[in-house]
Amino acid sequence: MTIEISKTDRAEAVASIERYFRENMEEPISGLVAGNLLAFFLEEIGPSIYNKAVQDAQDKLRQRIDDLAYEVSEQEFPYWGKKGRKAGRD
Repeated sequence: MTIEISKTDRAEAVASIERYFRENMEEPISGLVAGNLLAFFLEEIGPSIYNKAVQDAQDKLRQRIDDLAYEVSEQEFPYWGKKGRKAGRD
C-alpha cells in the first residue's frame, strides 16, 4: 500500500526536502529528485508509520474501553449498603 498525500502536502514536503538539502548537504537537490525521494519514502517507510499509527489508535481505544467499564459501572444490590447492615435482620 502506498500512502497518498494531497497535492498541497506533497508540494510542501518537496519544498522541505529541497531546503533540507540546501542547508545540510554539500549539494542541493532538484524538485524532481526531491519528489522521487518523497515517493520512495512514502512507499517504503510510509506503511510502517501508518501501521504504528493504527496500533497506537487501537491501544488508545482499548484503554478508553477499559476506562469506560470502570466509569459507568454501578454497584449491584446497593440498598443494604446504604442502610447499613445489621446482624440477624433480613
